[in-house]
Amino acid sequence: MKNPHILLLSLSLPTPPLETVFVGGLPFGAIEAIKAAYGGIVQILDPPRDGFNLTLKLNLSKLPQDEDQRHTLLVKIASVREVVLGAPLRVILKHLASRTVAPDIDQFVALVHRPNESFFLVPQAEKVTVVFPMRFKDSIDTVLATSFLQEFMESRRTAGLSNAPPCLWSQTPPLELKGVTDDALSANAGFVTFVILPRHVEGRKLDRTVWNLSTFHAYVNYHVKELKGASRICAFLTHWHMLRRVYAQPDAAACGVTYSGSELCQTRSGEDQENTTNKIFQTSESQGQSNQFKFINVLAVDMPLSFVPPRIEVGGLPS
Repeated sequence: MKNPHILLLSLSLPTPPLETVFVGGLPFGAIEAIKAAYGGIVQILDPPRDGFNLTLKLNLSKLPQDEDQRHTLLVKIASVREVVLGAPLRVILKHLASRTVAPDIDQFVALVHRPNESFFLVPQAEKVTVVFPMRFKDSIDTVLATSFLQEFMESRRTAGLSNAPPCLWSQTPPLELKGVTDDALSANAGFVTFVILPRHVEGRKLDRTVWNLSTFHAYVNYHVKELKGASRICAFLTHWHMLRRVYAQPDAAACGVTYSGSELCQTRSGEDQENTTNKIFQTSESQGQSNQFKFINVLAVDMPLSFVPPRIEVGGLPS
């Protein structure tokens, strides 16, 4: 009979690019990071399950009794991917806290964070330079990300953020990455550089710094999607208000102007409502629509479900 308190958790990591070094299918320092993060609740199975880089055996009966501690540990278990991928970063920053450089570390270290993509660390005794080549597949995402990152860099200059790590953005790779292959430095949204100092990794600050750097690309991607959604909503509302202005014109109301798909279907004044309805549906069907207005389709795609547009009566028909 299976033990209900035993759970197997298998992890598949992004495909590492050529410049990234994995040891036994994992980033260096990953085993030590797992043991430090989870203690006796987790056992590492060797070898892992087929098709995975890592398999953990969790004993849920060893979870803390305190509810807050249990919740904190479960959140950390759910973040195992960042614990593993951020392990080399943690090793390097722990040495920075003591103003040393980890032994056997190259001039720059490439860390994988997305399939076939990496970011770079340049470790020194007094600082660690972290460089993110920012890549986006969608051209609109690239434009929004570039604008967001420029504002992100400018915000660093505000008085309240004077103690935050220095941040730079540039279109070209920084000099610290001289010698890295061109493929590894391909970036269509520029390069973001952080300079991490010993004061940024003192005590409990280490965990937060490792997490923020490990998830930086996801942080930017989240805000890019938010900006993209907001721009669609603004475009929709602008379109909607333009239509309301058209419908509010006396001449349009007298002629029974009705919006249908991508064109306005104009009917003669006095034509009965049934014939008008037939004309609207025929126009929509001729454009490949199944009795649905394109305008409503746009509404369903771009607007949240909680948004309900105002009801407008046009030519006797609700639009």
